[in-house]
Amino acid sequence: MIDRAALAAFAAVLQTGSFEGAAGQLGVTQSAVSQRIKALEEALGTALVRRSRPATPTGAGRRLMAHAEAVGLLERDLRRDLALARPDPGTPVRIAVTADSLATWVIPALAAVEGLLYDLVIDDQDHSAELLRAGEVAAAITASDRPVPGCDVRPLGAIRYLAFASPGFVARHFPDGVTAPALARAPALTFNRKDRLQRAWAEAATGERVFPVTHYLGSTHGITDAALAGLGWAVNPEPLVAPLVAEGRLVDLDPAVRIDTALYWQVPRQGAAALADLTRALRRAGADQGR
Repeated sequence: MIDRAALAAFAAVLQTGSFEGAAGQLGVTQSAVSQRIKALEEALGTALVRRSRPATPTGAGRRLMAHAEAVGLLERDLRRDLALARPDPGTPVRIAVTADSLATWVIPALAAVEGLLYDLVIDDQDHSAELLRAGEVAAAITASDRPVPGCDVRPLGAIRYLAFASPGFVARHFPDGVTAPALARAPALTFNRKDRLQRAWAEAATGERVFPVTHYLGSTHGITDAALAGLGWAVNPEPLVAPLVAEGRLVDLDPAVRIDTALYWQVPRQGAAALADLTRALRRAGADQGR
Protein backbone atom coordinates (compact mmCIF):
# COMPACT_ATOMS: atom_id res chain seq x y z
CA MET A 1 0.00 0.00 0.00
CA ILE A 2 1.27 3.48 -0.86
CA ASP A 3 1.87 5.69 2.17
CA ARG A 4 -0.76 8.44 2.25
CA ALA A 5 1.58 11.12 3.60
CA ALA A 6 4.19 10.31 0.98
CA LEU A 7 1.58 10.40 -1.79
CA ALA A 8 0.35 13.78 -0.55
CA ALA A 9 3.92 15.11 -0.54
CA PHE A 10 4.49 13.81 -4.06
CA ALA A 11 1.31 15.45 -5.34
CA ALA A 12 2.13 18.73 -3.59
CA VAL A 13 5.61 18.88 -5.17
CA LEU A 14 4.12 18.59 -8.65
CA GLN A 15 1.28 20.99 -7.91
CA THR A 16 3.56 23.72 -6.58
CA GLY A 17 6.58 22.91 -8.76
CA SER A 18 9.04 22.69 -5.87
CA PHE A 19 9.84 20.90 -2.62
CA GLU A 20 9.76 24.25 -0.83
CA GLY A 21 6.29 25.01 -2.16
CA ALA A 22 5.08 21.56 -1.15
CA ALA A 23 6.40 22.09 2.37
CA GLY A 24 4.47 25.34 2.64
CA GLN A 25 1.30 23.75 1.30
CA LEU A 26 1.48 20.79 3.68
CA GLY A 27 2.73 22.72 6.71
CA VAL A 28 5.84 20.57 7.16
CA THR A 29 9.56 21.12 6.64
CA GLN A 30 11.21 20.84 3.25
CA SER A 31 13.33 18.05 4.67
CA ALA A 32 10.21 16.10 5.58
CA VAL A 33 8.92 16.45 2.02
CA SER A 34 12.26 15.24 0.62
CA GLN A 35 12.28 12.24 2.95
CA ARG A 36 8.73 11.27 2.00
CA ILE A 37 9.47 11.48 -1.71
CA LYS A 38 12.68 9.48 -1.27
CA ALA A 39 10.85 6.80 0.71
CA LEU A 40 8.13 6.63 -1.93
CA GLU A 41 10.67 6.25 -4.75
CA GLU A 42 12.50 3.55 -2.83
CA ALA A 43 9.27 1.70 -2.10
CA LEU A 44 8.23 1.77 -5.77
CA GLY A 45 11.73 1.17 -7.07
CA THR A 46 11.78 4.05 -9.54
CA ALA A 47 12.36 7.80 -9.78
CA LEU A 48 9.15 9.80 -9.66
CA VAL A 49 10.22 13.45 -9.68
CA ARG A 50 12.77 15.30 -11.79
CA ARG A 51 14.52 17.75 -9.47
CA SER A 52 14.25 20.60 -11.96
CA ARG A 53 12.76 24.11 -11.79
CA PRO A 54 9.88 23.56 -11.77
CA ALA A 55 9.84 19.97 -10.53
CA THR A 56 8.31 17.66 -13.14
CA PRO A 57 7.18 14.03 -13.07
CA THR A 58 9.01 11.16 -14.72
CA GLY A 59 7.00 8.71 -16.79
CA ALA A 60 6.29 6.66 -13.67
CA GLY A 61 5.54 9.88 -11.82
CA ARG A 62 2.83 10.82 -14.31
CA ARG A 63 1.14 7.48 -13.74
CA LEU A 64 1.35 7.89 -9.98
CA MET A 65 -0.07 11.41 -10.24
CA ALA A 66 -3.05 10.03 -12.13
CA HIS A 67 -3.50 7.51 -9.29
CA ALA A 68 -3.31 10.30 -6.70
CA GLU A 69 -5.99 12.25 -8.56
CA ALA A 70 -8.22 9.19 -8.81
CA VAL A 71 -7.87 8.52 -5.08
CA GLY A 72 -8.75 12.12 -4.33
CA LEU A 73 -11.86 11.96 -6.49
CA LEU A 74 -13.03 8.70 -4.93
CA GLU A 75 -12.54 10.10 -1.43
CA ARG A 76 -14.45 13.24 -2.37
CA ASP A 77 -17.29 11.10 -3.70
CA LEU A 78 -17.33 8.94 -0.58
CA ARG A 79 -17.46 11.96 1.72
CA ARG A 80 -20.37 13.36 -0.24
CA ASP A 81 -22.24 10.05 -0.18
CA LEU A 82 -21.71 9.68 3.57
CA ALA A 83 -22.72 13.31 4.18
CA LEU A 84 -19.49 13.99 6.04
CA ALA A 85 -17.96 17.41 6.53
CA ARG A 86 -17.09 19.41 3.44
CA PRO A 87 -13.87 17.85 2.08
CA ASP A 88 -10.66 19.67 1.42
CA PRO A 89 -10.50 20.19 -2.38
CA GLY A 90 -7.16 18.33 -2.25
CA THR A 91 -5.41 17.29 -5.41
CA PRO A 92 -6.55 19.08 -8.60
CA VAL A 93 -8.21 16.86 -11.15
CA ARG A 94 -6.08 16.74 -14.30
CA ILE A 95 -8.20 16.82 -17.45
CA ALA A 96 -7.38 17.31 -21.12
CA VAL A 97 -9.34 20.02 -22.92
CA THR A 98 -8.99 21.58 -26.35
CA ALA A 99 -7.78 25.14 -26.71
CA ASP A 100 -10.84 26.07 -28.74
CA SER A 101 -13.34 24.65 -26.25
CA LEU A 102 -11.45 26.40 -23.45
CA ALA A 103 -11.69 29.68 -25.36
CA THR A 104 -15.42 29.35 -26.00
CA TRP A 105 -17.52 27.30 -23.57
CA VAL A 106 -15.56 25.14 -21.12
CA ILE A 107 -14.78 27.74 -18.43
CA PRO A 108 -18.44 28.33 -17.41
CA ALA A 109 -18.89 24.56 -17.10
CA LEU A 110 -15.86 24.24 -14.82
CA ALA A 111 -17.06 27.16 -12.72
CA ALA A 112 -20.48 25.54 -12.26
CA VAL A 113 -18.97 22.64 -10.26
CA GLU A 114 -18.05 23.27 -6.63
CA GLY A 115 -15.38 21.42 -4.69
CA LEU A 116 -12.97 20.66 -7.52
CA LEU A 117 -9.59 22.12 -8.38
CA TYR A 118 -8.45 21.78 -12.00
CA ASP A 119 -5.15 21.07 -13.69
CA LEU A 120 -5.93 21.61 -17.36
CA VAL A 121 -3.83 20.03 -20.09
CA ILE A 122 -4.35 21.79 -23.41
CA ASP A 123 -4.06 19.56 -26.46
CA ASP A 124 -5.57 19.02 -29.87
CA GLN A 125 -8.90 17.17 -29.76
CA ASP A 126 -7.49 14.50 -32.08
CA HIS A 127 -4.69 13.70 -29.63
CA SER A 128 -6.18 14.20 -26.16
CA ALA A 129 -7.42 10.61 -26.06
CA GLU A 130 -3.78 9.49 -26.07
CA LEU A 131 -3.21 11.36 -22.79
CA LEU A 132 -6.15 9.48 -21.28
CA ARG A 133 -4.95 6.16 -22.66
CA ALA A 134 -1.50 6.78 -21.17
CA GLY A 135 -3.00 7.53 -17.76
CA GLU A 136 -1.72 11.12 -17.77
CA VAL A 137 -5.17 12.69 -17.25
CA ALA A 138 -8.29 11.72 -15.32
CA ALA A 139 -10.66 12.57 -18.19
CA ALA A 140 -10.53 14.24 -21.60
CA ILE A 141 -12.44 16.14 -24.25
CA THR A 142 -11.74 14.31 -27.51
CA ALA A 143 -12.81 14.29 -31.14
CA SER A 144 -13.37 10.52 -31.10
CA ASP A 145 -16.52 8.70 -30.03
CA ARG A 146 -14.50 5.49 -29.80
CA PRO A 147 -14.00 4.92 -26.08
CA VAL A 148 -10.55 4.60 -24.60
CA PRO A 149 -10.51 1.17 -22.87
CA GLY A 150 -12.28 1.39 -19.53
CA CYS A 151 -13.91 4.75 -20.31
CA ASP A 152 -17.45 5.98 -20.90
CA VAL A 153 -18.09 8.44 -23.74
CA ARG A 154 -20.63 11.28 -23.69
CA PRO A 155 -21.35 13.66 -26.62
CA LEU A 156 -20.61 17.36 -26.09
CA GLY A 157 -22.05 18.79 -29.30
CA ALA A 158 -19.84 20.32 -31.96
CA ILE A 159 -17.73 23.42 -32.53
CA ARG A 160 -18.35 25.19 -35.83
CA TYR A 161 -15.37 26.80 -37.55
CA LEU A 162 -15.00 29.46 -40.21
CA ALA A 163 -11.98 30.85 -42.08
CA PHE A 164 -11.14 34.53 -41.87
CA ALA A 165 -8.57 37.25 -42.41
CA SER A 166 -8.33 41.01 -42.15
CA PRO A 167 -9.65 43.14 -45.04
CA GLY A 168 -6.13 44.29 -45.86
CA PHE A 169 -4.79 40.74 -45.90
CA VAL A 170 -7.60 39.65 -48.23
CA ALA A 171 -6.86 42.53 -50.60
CA ARG A 172 -3.15 41.64 -50.70
CA HIS A 173 -3.29 37.85 -50.87
CA PHE A 174 -6.67 37.02 -52.45
CA PRO A 175 -7.21 39.69 -55.14
CA ASP A 176 -8.58 37.06 -57.53
CA GLY A 177 -10.53 35.13 -54.90
CA VAL A 178 -9.79 32.41 -52.36
CA THR A 179 -8.22 29.78 -54.59
CA ALA A 180 -6.05 26.79 -53.74
CA PRO A 181 -2.83 28.40 -55.09
CA ALA A 182 -3.56 31.62 -53.18
CA LEU A 183 -4.26 29.72 -49.95
CA ALA A 184 -1.01 27.79 -50.34
CA ARG A 185 1.01 31.02 -50.74
CA ALA A 186 -0.73 33.20 -48.17
CA PRO A 187 0.63 32.74 -44.61
CA ALA A 188 -1.77 30.83 -42.39
CA LEU A 189 -2.11 30.99 -38.59
CA THR A 190 -1.95 27.55 -36.99
CA PHE A 191 -2.23 26.51 -33.34
CA ASN A 192 0.51 23.85 -33.47
CA ARG A 193 1.85 21.10 -35.70
CA LYS A 194 -1.00 18.77 -34.77
CA ASP A 195 -3.59 21.27 -36.02
CA ARG A 196 -5.08 20.29 -39.39
CA LEU A 197 -8.05 22.69 -39.47
CA GLN A 198 -6.54 25.03 -42.05
CA ARG A 199 -5.86 22.18 -44.45
CA ALA A 200 -9.32 20.70 -43.90
CA TRP A 201 -11.01 24.04 -44.53
CA ALA A 202 -8.93 24.75 -47.64
CA GLU A 203 -9.79 21.35 -49.09
CA ALA A 204 -13.48 21.85 -48.32
CA ALA A 205 -13.45 25.30 -49.93
CA THR A 206 -11.44 24.45 -53.07
CA GLY A 207 -11.77 20.71 -53.55
CA GLU A 208 -7.98 20.47 -53.67
CA ARG A 209 -5.28 19.48 -51.20
CA VAL A 210 -3.53 22.57 -49.86
CA PHE A 211 -0.38 22.77 -47.76
CA PRO A 212 -0.16 26.40 -46.66
CA VAL A 213 2.91 28.08 -45.28
CA THR A 214 2.11 28.96 -41.70
CA HIS A 215 2.89 30.72 -38.46
CA TYR A 216 2.50 28.68 -35.23
CA LEU A 217 0.95 30.64 -32.37
CA GLY A 218 -0.28 28.16 -29.73
CA SER A 219 -3.23 30.35 -28.68
CA THR A 220 -6.81 30.48 -29.95
CA HIS A 221 -7.24 34.13 -28.96
CA GLY A 222 -3.74 34.88 -30.20
CA ILE A 223 -4.66 33.58 -33.65
CA THR A 224 -7.63 35.94 -33.79
CA ASP A 225 -5.47 38.88 -32.67
CA ALA A 226 -2.83 37.99 -35.26
CA ALA A 227 -5.44 37.88 -38.02
CA LEU A 228 -6.72 41.29 -36.96
CA ALA A 229 -3.16 42.57 -37.28
CA GLY A 230 -2.89 41.15 -40.82
CA LEU A 231 -0.36 38.44 -40.01
CA GLY A 232 -2.25 35.63 -41.75
CA TRP A 233 -5.50 33.83 -42.48
CA ALA A 234 -6.91 31.33 -40.01
CA VAL A 235 -9.70 29.00 -38.97
CA ASN A 236 -11.24 29.53 -35.54
CA PRO A 237 -14.54 28.84 -33.73
CA GLU A 238 -17.43 30.80 -35.20
CA PRO A 239 -18.58 32.24 -31.84
CA LEU A 240 -15.22 33.99 -31.46
CA VAL A 241 -14.96 35.32 -34.98
CA ALA A 242 -18.55 36.11 -36.07
CA PRO A 243 -18.84 39.37 -34.05
CA LEU A 244 -15.60 40.67 -35.61
CA VAL A 245 -16.85 39.75 -39.07
CA ALA A 246 -20.12 41.60 -38.37
CA GLU A 247 -18.10 44.68 -37.36
CA GLY A 248 -16.10 44.52 -40.59
CA ARG A 249 -12.80 44.01 -38.79
CA LEU A 250 -12.43 40.52 -40.25
CA VAL A 251 -13.59 38.96 -43.51
CA ASP A 252 -15.29 35.56 -43.75
CA LEU A 253 -13.27 33.91 -46.53
CA ASP A 254 -16.20 31.79 -47.73
CA PRO A 255 -19.59 32.12 -45.97
CA ALA A 256 -20.73 28.89 -47.62
CA VAL A 257 -17.98 26.78 -46.02
CA ARG A 258 -18.06 25.74 -42.39
CA ILE A 259 -16.34 22.87 -40.58
CA ASP A 260 -18.08 21.17 -37.68
CA THR A 261 -15.95 19.21 -35.21
CA ALA A 262 -17.87 16.93 -32.87
CA LEU A 263 -16.51 16.67 -29.35
CA TYR A 264 -16.88 13.95 -26.72
CA TRP A 265 -16.21 13.66 -23.00
CA GLN A 266 -14.34 10.51 -22.02
CA VAL A 267 -14.01 9.55 -18.36
CA PRO A 268 -12.86 6.25 -16.81
CA ARG A 269 -15.74 4.27 -15.34
CA GLN A 270 -13.88 3.99 -12.04
CA GLY A 271 -13.96 7.76 -11.64
CA ALA A 272 -17.27 8.47 -13.38
CA ALA A 273 -19.30 8.87 -10.18
CA ALA A 274 -16.81 11.30 -8.67
CA LEU A 275 -16.88 13.41 -11.83
CA ALA A 276 -20.64 13.14 -12.41
CA ASP A 277 -21.28 16.83 -11.61
CA LEU A 278 -18.54 17.90 -14.00
CA THR A 279 -19.85 15.58 -16.70
CA ARG A 280 -23.34 17.10 -16.41
CA ALA A 281 -21.98 20.65 -16.49
CA LEU A 282 -19.85 19.97 -19.58
CA ARG A 283 -22.70 18.29 -21.41
CA ARG A 284 -25.03 21.22 -20.70
CA ALA A 285 -22.44 23.79 -21.80
CA GLY A 286 -21.48 21.77 -24.88
CA ALA A 287 -25.11 21.51 -25.98
CA ASP A 288 -25.71 25.23 -25.38
CA GLN A 289 -22.70 26.37 -27.42
CA GLY A 290 -23.92 24.44 -30.44
CA ARG A 291 -27.20 26.37 -30.58
